[in-house]
Amino acid sequence: MLHRILNVHYLPRSVSEQDLAESVVIVIDLLRATTTICCALAAGASEVVPFRTIEETLAAAETVGRENVVLGGERGGRRIQGFDLGNSPSEYTPEAIRGRPIYITTTNGTQALYHARMARRVLAGAIINLSAMAASVRGEERIDVLCAGTDGHETREDILAAGAIATRMVEFFGASWSMTEAACAAVKDWKSLQRAAAESGRSLSEELALEFRDTLGGRNLVEVGLDADLVDCAQIDRLEVVPELDVDNWRFTPR
Repeated sequence: MLHRILNVHYLPRSVSEQDLAESVVIVIDLLRATTTICCALAAGASEVVPFRTIEETLAAAETVGRENVVLGGERGGRRIQGFDLGNSPSEYTPEAIRGRPIYITTTNGTQALYHARMARRVLAGAIINLSAMAASVRGEERIDVLCAGTDGHETREDILAAGAIATRMVEFFGASWSMTEAACAAVKDWKSLQRAAAESGRSLSEELALEFRDTLGGRNLVEVGLDADLVDCAQIDRLEVVPELDVDNWRFTPR
């Protein structure tokens, strides 16, 4: 039987870039960067290129011609001045994208992607692509789930998503995983949410969206009037897209 190792890291600073070098890393910034990357590719973006800073994003856009790219991203949850789109998944529609590349920079998610740049494979994980993403790592021996957090703090929404991923992997591939303490704790949190949904009579997606309102990232979005994003980011298995980062060329492309 194949022995698999599943690690969960609640923040990028919890693990060094070098320690991720031989692993398959699933980066999660559930509210909202990795969810938005999934939506952008599903809506027809030719590619999604993540950047750490606004200045890097603008410079790259000028290099290829500003009119040829869609600029997306946020600072403090809000759309960056002069950018075409913010970081709400619902903004990334076929009409808005029209097959063009997306250059995106966010407060936490794109930073976490850079932290994973030495990994063997880098995937963008979310709730909306939960099953497809879990299935895409069949046969891998080591998975590191890297939570982006919010402004350097752990976020319950990312940890819940990590627990959902770990749970789905066990469902798909059996109990041949050796899980770290953090991974086991994340699974426990996810199963607690499942029980709460069953007891309340709400769907798991409804329970998850409600839970987001009390998380650090969720409260930040509510404060800037983006409550609808909580519902959008909680839609389990809405998409089958699996964003995988071409690290050499530094871009996500459709699969």
